Amino acid sequence: MASKELKTYTHDEVAKHNKAGDIWIIIDGKVYDVSRFKDLHPGGASVFLDEDISGQDATEAFYGLHRHEVITKPQYARLQVGVVEGEKSVMHSRIVGELSKVPYAEPTWLSDGYFSPYYTENHRKFQKAVRKFVDEIITPDAIAREADGKPPSKSVIEAMEKMNFHAMRMGPGKHLKGLKLMDGLVTPEQFDYFHELIITQEFARSGQRGYGDGLMSGSVIGLPPVLNFGSAEIKTKVVPDVLSGRKPICLAISEAFAGSDVSGLRTSAVKTEDGKHWIINGTKKWITNGTFAHYFTVGCRTEGGFTVILVERGEGVETKAIKTSYSPSAGTAFVTFDNVKVPVENTLGPEGSGIFVMLSNFNHERWVMCCSSARSQRLIAEECLLWVNQRKAFGKPLHSQAVIRSKLAAMIERIESTQNWLENITYQMNNMSYKQQASKLAGPIGLLKMHATRTAQETAADAVQIFGGRGITKTGMGQFIEHYHRTVPFDAILGGAEDVLGDLGVRQAIRGMPKNARL
Repeated sequence: MASKELKTYTHDEVAKHNKAGDIWIIIDGKVYDVSRFKDLHPGGASVFLDEDISGQDATEAFYGLHRHEVITKPQYARLQVGVVEGEKSVMHSRIVGELSKVPYAEPTWLSDGYFSPYYTENHRKFQKAVRKFVDEIITPDAIAREADGKPPSKSVIEAMEKMNFHAMRMGPGKHLKGLKLMDGLVTPEQFDYFHELIITQEFARSGQRGYGDGLMSGSVIGLPPVLNFGSAEIKTKVVPDVLSGRKPICLAISEAFAGSDVSGLRTSAVKTEDGKHWIINGTKKWITNGTFAHYFTVGCRTEGGFTVILVERGEGVETKAIKTSYSPSAGTAFVTFDNVKVPVENTLGPEGSGIFVMLSNFNHERWVMCCSSARSQRLIAEECLLWVNQRKAFGKPLHSQAVIRSKLAAMIERIESTQNWLENITYQMNNMSYKQQASKLAGPIGLLKMHATRTAQETAADAVQIFGGRGITKTGMGQFIEHYHRTVPFDAILGGAEDVLGDLGVRQAIRGMPKNARL
């Protein structure tokens, strides 16, 4: 069907259409006939009968009530009958694959006129490619799945596999050898933690927290113990299937009896008389991706202390979905192990060395969460800056209120301090071995996560105040604010509670105090 021809009108011509049965309005240089639509308008017909709206340029009024995406939807776009003479449409929302021009909407290294010692030209090309992929492939699915609660679509998982995203999200290492990363944009030898940081932060821009965790995040935290401590045979069997997305893995540590207190875990593993198998009994709770995982990296109490064992879904393994405050898309599960028989070859690391296995794994998990938290805060700051620029209160732009500017200043201070601390630690990771990271960075990463999640909750609270009622409404102008405010506590709990991580950081600092230091 051929598109209808759009005529050109002057403001005076549009102004003639200002009666109940004949109403035209102008939005961003485009002319719309809303005569028949007015009675279907969710806000009621009276809006269009206002003398400042009917037959007038309603651009300011429209953007005070609606997100730009509304006017681009087919059912509303078809109401356009023409354009205004001598005017061009200039309004836009997020442009697929492009950087935002809103101040502080991008980290400094991506902002015009700024520099960074950490990122190379390859990082910049990589970021551009990842953003395009996320905007085109992931974000549409994220919005749909966050709403219906289903796991990320198979087509998305497969598209990610083609680019080897699943492998890259494990960080640099031997597992990348021989792989073509992002269509060859970066070699396995070039790939570093800043590339991984870019992936995590671009994924976070979708603003859909439950879906973000559902997007194989269980594998991000569940596979590294296999990569770093599994036998060659186990890695050969498990790693290819996990990195392809065919058989997801999850990390099963937390229990109803113990979360941050790993020493309080009750799930037990006892060897059979012939010493060839483990018999595992117990439960795990709040396990991300547990409902659809094929493998479980399980923390168990054993005779030798605490041991980590790889368990394959099968007889005796049962998972049930747990309802949380974000989408079921995350696959959060209660997992039961009932006399599950597992070969001793599935032991990850030496028997009894589970604490070291998990602590070294926690560093990467918590660092990933810091990457995501920093970027999610930035998204909220961008939403707030856009809102205060287009919203009017007391006859003036919302940003004319000093209290609003103060909240924005605090937001910016928080996101920039978090990002800069994060980049500093990422640089250390690039220059340390895995063993050095485990011994030196557990405290700093714990403190960074505490800082990131506490500031995130402050940002969420301020954003709700800035958006008012819209900040607690799941749809419309404040939809990202409502979602963020509802789901931001997850980061403060998952991977270790704030107070526990803060204490970890201080205890590590105290251990490093020189014996002869005095005031």
